[in-house]
Amino acid sequence: MKASHVRKLIKPIENAYSEMFSGSVYRVGKGAVSVRNHSGKAQATVVGVHGFLENHCYFTQAYEAPTTELILLTCSNYHIPVNGVTPETPHWEVPIKHLEGTIEYDACILNQALANLPTTQSIRIHGHSRGGAVILEAMNQWPELYEDVEVVLEAPVLPQAKIHALVTTLLEPVSHGMWPWLIRLINSAPSSAYGQTFFGKMNPRKKQLLSNLFSATKDHLTIVRNIENIMDWMERTDTSVYNNIRHGTFLIPAVDRILDRTAMLASARHSPTTMRIIETEAPSHFITLDSKEWLPGLESLPEAAQG
Repeated sequence: MKASHVRKLIKPIENAYSEMFSGSVYRVGKGAVSVRNHSGKAQATVVGVHGFLENHCYFTQAYEAPTTELILLTCSNYHIPVNGVTPETPHWEVPIKHLEGTIEYDACILNQALANLPTTQSIRIHGHSRGGAVILEAMNQWPELYEDVEVVLEAPVLPQAKIHALVTTLLEPVSHGMWPWLIRLINSAPSSAYGQTFFGKMNPRKKQLLSNLFSATKDHLTIVRNIENIMDWMERTDTSVYNNIRHGTFLIPAVDRILDRTAMLASARHSPTTMRIIETEAPSHFITLDSKEWLPGLESLPEAAQG
């Protein structure tokens, strides 16, 4: 990448979205992990891994039970979307050797969180979009950690899959130097100009979370690196990574204009029979924001069911 392009791309992006948060925030490398306070005795742990240009608030309303311990990742070089909490550096943090802004780097953040933070034996890891690839990569890096874990892969980035043709068409003519200009253009346009096409029917929560997408990262370089790494990871990763999954669910939207739904389904069908594939009626890539009805209940977790 040309030095002049890098200079344009590393110009900071201001954080445009945050919510009040009650809990602890731990810095891990160039990312973070937030643990929400819960008022009841924790019966199940959910670890949420957000998607490209999203933040951890994607999961907060989906898991509101007072007995749910909610652990939320902030991927590398993304803004931490919390108010009123000072991040701390945990004693268990270890240096990450991968390039920041990649699926591989964020998989290391997930593994450190999973190895050190859950306090229950009933664990679900829920990844949306790019977050699905982060989970699969994390399992590949440390399979033993996931032996008793349930996974939910929602509209996920998967091995041997691809992005939607509409997105590919938009990205093909964009050079690195054009990114800051393109993002300024998108941010200045009303979201109604492109929202319906890519985001489907809007509701208040979708509008709230998706209107600040291009302010989620700390710089434009992270956006470029995320996109290039997603495409590269899908192409070079084999479906044998599914062999590390013990049980869980693929949530597939009825309509997806971000990722190629047909390729997503074809890839998911290479997974073990212990993985359910649920073809939802969700009208967009953002299944949980469209409706929580398709999310499996936490009582399906092995330990929780025994409890």
